[in-house]
Amino acid sequence: MLQVKLLHDLIEEMAGENTGRIAEILFKKKDVNEFLIAKKMELTINQVRNILYKLSADNLVSFIRKKDKRKGWYIYYWTLNTEKCLMKLENSLMKKIANFEGVLNSRETKRFYVCKSCDIEVSEEKALENGFSCEECADIYELSDNSRPIREAKTWITRTNRNVDMIRKELEIVQKKKKIARKRASNKLDKEEAKRKELMKIIRAAARKKVAEAKAKAAGKVVKKVKKKVEKKVKKVKKVVKKVKKKVTVTRKSIPSKKGTKVPASSGKKKVKKVVKKKVSLASKLKKKIAGRK
Repeated sequence: MLQVKLLHDLIEEMAGENTGRIAEILFKKKDVNEFLIAKKMELTINQVRNILYKLSADNLVSFIRKKDKRKGWYIYYWTLNTEKCLMKLENSLMKKIANFEGVLNSRETKRFYVCKSCDIEVSEEKALENGFSCEECADIYELSDNSRPIREAKTWITRTNRNVDMIRKELEIVQKKKKIARKRASNKLDKEEAKRKELMKIIRAAARKKVAEAKAKAAGKVVKKVKKKVEKKVKKVKKVVKKVKKKVTVTRKSIPSKKGTKVPASSGKKKVKKVVKKKVSLASKLKKKIAGRK
């Protein structure tokens, strides 16, 4: 696959020779065990980690680590960051295109000379400085044919532009997928947040209801206590009233009236306050009469 080959070349430019195979191992895979990478590349774990750390410095790979429960050490799992790799690859290819265009412009506007004995090519300025003779063998320089370098430069530019177009299309697809994934994740979070808010409303409503019930219960208890106290006081008052009625009735039966007749028992049905006042006045008169008879 062309994309993997380009990533292979890019990684070798960044991390050195025999490192590009890591692109084939990680391409379109997620969380690959570093020991598996080392085994496939036939390298030590430290060599593989050094390669991956170099790529990680440019965010081309990411990792997670998990603790091995049996051995007790951490194992790293690596993932190729496709979007960052494509962007890095695009920038690298654009630099190469710029270099090819510089070579093409130089070949189209300048002349070069070559020593066929030494197979050395120099610019016209360099050849002029040496009197158009080779510094190594002193042979006379011959005018170099620029047609082939021009053709090769144009071919490289065309091919690299095609690769850039391919990379950009792939990058658009990756970014589109990433955007969709972000949107889905955002929608999921929005739904979870809506559910959380709805649940909080239900919890708050239940809490308010519980508080209201507790208040009503507490108020009912207070009312019952007050009612009991009132009932007790009413009973006490009724008892006092009965005692007063009995005393008043007995007193009025025993005390004669002015005409010498006894107070009828039915008079005990009058209001208690008036009876008590009369009782006091009659008692004082009775004392006076008894004192006069003596």
